[in-house]
Amino acid sequence: MLRIVLFLLTNLAIMLVLSVVASIFGLDRWAYTHTGINLAGMLVFCALFGVGGSLISLLLSKTMAKMSVGAQVIAQPRNANEQWLFGTVAQHAKNAGIGMPEIAVYDAPEMNAFATGASRNHALVAVSTGLLQSMNRDEVSAVLGHEISHVANGDMVTLALIQGVVNTFVMFLARVLGSVIDNAISGNRDREGGSGIGYFVITLVLQMVLGVLATMIVMWFSRWREFRADAGGAQLGGRANMISALRTLSAGHEDAGLPKALVAFGITGGGGMARLFMSHPPIAERIAALQKA
Repeated sequence: MLRIVLFLLTNLAIMLVLSVVASIFGLDRWAYTHTGINLAGMLVFCALFGVGGSLISLLLSKTMAKMSVGAQVIAQPRNANEQWLFGTVAQHAKNAGIGMPEIAVYDAPEMNAFATGASRNHALVAVSTGLLQSMNRDEVSAVLGHEISHVANGDMVTLALIQGVVNTFVMFLARVLGSVIDNAISGNRDREGGSGIGYFVITLVLQMVLGVLATMIVMWFSRWREFRADAGGAQLGGRANMISALRTLSAGHEDAGLPKALVAFGITGGGGMARLFMSHPPIAERIAALQKA
């Protein structure tokens, strides 16, 4: 589930850095008046930084994903297995109407795969060695079709747009509530809006808390897009193969093998978390959806 949580963590880090920089250098000063916040100006400021931070995260997604798992991009097939992998991805990409993505393999005993990138024609598809060793070629083909479908559906771009809107309102609400709380604590002393270390700390804490809560919106989209990608995998690699791949995956998905912070980026569905924060639906639900199609 590497595609989403890594994006979210990168986005959160960028947003926090941008917020600190804006506060230190007074880049958001024009959104305040001597009596408090200029709501229209603050909304514009938050939109610029919120969407901008999300787009930066999107542009960094491929590089961050490769670094996180140590994925090795295969520039040229070196053996029959890599040749088959190239040929399968190329055929799926052609059928899905996208450009040939980069192909990478990373060393991990668990079954996993992910696709990411800022555009449909400049994506990355990576698979673990565990997946290649544990599934037959028909199942791997369906998994690759699932990941190619994520790219063809523009899931990362849509995610970035959703995250940009979420960022905007998280920043906006954090600053409005921070101003109200700071004024209440300070006894509404007459001072320029947005000033004081208390306001800065309160706003930063609120932004982190609201950011975690807003993640539920992003997770809802993530769960929904998995059903679409499963349907795409079934179309590109065969429905029976996609179901078989999910069943094989179900037997060994208790530990996805990726760092816990990255669990939203691959094909596996996490467990143990509240459903609202799950990036993937339970595998049983995904199989049931394919069987009904």
